[in-house]
Amino acid sequence: MRAAFYEAKGPARAVLRVGERPAPEPAPGEVRVRVHVSAVNPSDTKARGGYRGNVTMPFPLVIPHQDGAGVIDKVGPGVDPARVGERVWVYEANLGRPFGTAAELTTVPAHKAVRLPDGVGFETGACLGIPAMTAHRCVLADGPVAGRTVLVQGGAGAVGYYAVQIAKLGGARVIATVSRDEQAGRAREAGADAVVNYKAEDVAARVRAITGVEAGVDRVIEVAFGVNVRTDVALLKPNGVIAAYASDAVHEPQIPFWPMLAKDLTVRFVLVYAMPRQAHDEAASFITDALARGALRHQIFRVFPLDEIAAAHEATEAMANVGKVLVRIP
Repeated sequence: MRAAFYEAKGPARAVLRVGERPAPEPAPGEVRVRVHVSAVNPSDTKARGGYRGNVTMPFPLVIPHQDGAGVIDKVGPGVDPARVGERVWVYEANLGRPFGTAAELTTVPAHKAVRLPDGVGFETGACLGIPAMTAHRCVLADGPVAGRTVLVQGGAGAVGYYAVQIAKLGGARVIATVSRDEQAGRAREAGADAVVNYKAEDVAARVRAITGVEAGVDRVIEVAFGVNVRTDVALLKPNGVIAAYASDAVHEPQIPFWPMLAKDLTVRFVLVYAMPRQAHDEAASFITDALARGALRHQIFRVFPLDEIAAAHEATEAMANVGKVLVRIP
């Protein structure tokens, strides 16, 4: 099969190659998927690049990418043969395994290949996985949000864009922060009731003006925990929650313990790869149902051919682009 792969960590153009690799076979409880579209997540580029000094290869050769979409073409022992031919979206294909979705074929545990509703394309299916499941966990892990106010920091990002939508579907009032006009348009498109440009405005002052109270936020979905934690704490009501899934700018955040204690706040750290099976299943069910109803929007920046996978990784690392970077598998 044709696949992208790397045998050492480093810059995309230095280590990524495309060529023929042996086709994987599904083990018991697994399915094999003929991939049509693969997605590039920031965690994929960080894993390949040796983020934070992690340069040890988990396997001698890695076919990257966690997410994708395609058609089941073979099942392993213990899996219903009727699943052959089923259109699916795939998540965490690369978790603890050398075979990701940047290949013509990949294998995953059967539950990680989720039925793609009729009429939903493979490009849409490839967008879901890591960002949509992370968003679901962040928004709903601490209970329903109906009638609550949710602040989504980075509301036009891969996770934030879905978090805005999931919170709105749950009946919340949503305030999103962005850094420029293009992102503001995307956040409003996702359903945000109000948008704050954190580079041009004082986020705390604007949110207070929007809510009409000093501390009027019930839940914060946080992409930059170390940078924003003090603002989040100031804006949260007592018993509020910060659901943090990233802190790239400040790797070792300091927390304002006493102000957080005074409000009895909760910080939930969300890493999709460590979520329990039940959380994955609940997210997959919610996402698939929303897809079937046409209730989710998706943002795609560009679709690259497999031979240009290095450019696809560079586009993801650029961070200035709005929307998902995808790779079409021939």
